Amino acid sequence: MQKNIIKLEHPRNYHMVGDGFRVTNYVPGYHSDMNESTSPFLMLDYNAPWHIPPQLNHRPGVGFHPHRGFETVTIVYSGEIEHQDTAWNGWVIGADEVQWMTAWSGLLHNEFMTKKFSSEGWTQHAVQLWVNLPQKYKMTNPEYQALTRDNIPEVEFEWWKVRVIAGKLWDISGAARTFSPIELYDIRFDSVSRFDFAIPEDYTTMVLVTEWSVVINEKSLWNGDMIHFSKTWEGISVSSAGNAKILVMAGKPLWENISHYGPFVMNTPQEIEQAFVDLRAGMMWKLDN
Repeated sequence: MQKNIIKLEHPRNYHMVGDGFRVTNYVPGYHSDMNESTSPFLMLDYNAPWHIPPQLNHRPGVGFHPHRGFETVTIVYSGEIEHQDTAWNGWVIGADEVQWMTAWSGLLHNEFMTKKFSSEGWTQHAVQLWVNLPQKYKMTNPEYQALTRDNIPEVEFEWWKVRVIAGKLWDISGAARTFSPIELYDIRFDSVSRFDFAIPEDYTTMVLVTEWSVVINEKSLWNGDMIHFSKTWEGISVSSAGNAKILVMAGKPLWENISHYGPFVMNTPQEIEQAFVDLRAGMMWKLDN
């Protein structure tokens, strides 16, 4: 049986993150608090295709800022982003690559366009997804996974392919190591075709259209549309008449309390207060450690 679509959204507002990311917030919603309704996903920002003109002696982006208690997953469709954090991780991810940063007990990181991207001026197109961590993992040491084009496995057929970023599709395991059950698929269509698959019925499931248009479970969707499914049934059917892309996000809810403020997501207000104490005390992997 096909999953029921319970919500369709296409928010029109956008805001700047630093001076390099023009994003629209889908989850939890503009000026809304994070909540358990989309667990394990906390936030989704969509950077729709945006042309950045050449910059002279400047790299747009966002400077060092802290995180604790969750993961940031940045999926790049077009552009180049350079990451640096205070756990001594650094990498450049480009088109069709993914940066998966696990903040855990806390770190500071920055994200800037590369010098080449900034000087030449390209189109930036990306998604950033925040994934909550189970309580038992929140205070361990930070990690970083650079998922390149070479290590993201693909399931490819004549007119479509699935890039398995996380989880498992049939017998293909995704590239990312996760700390709760998560399915994350980048699905791409080259021509008229249809793809049917299943997601466990108790999972939170969302699909974002990132290029052109598709029909999902008999609903027509366009670039920037995102749908939320019910937790009943399992079937998802996607049809495309051209070069379309969608991002499938599904995960088993954690059913744990969420307490958050700014860059910190924990389980209690007291843990949030402690995060600020630790930040002021320089305990979040200072650059001079």
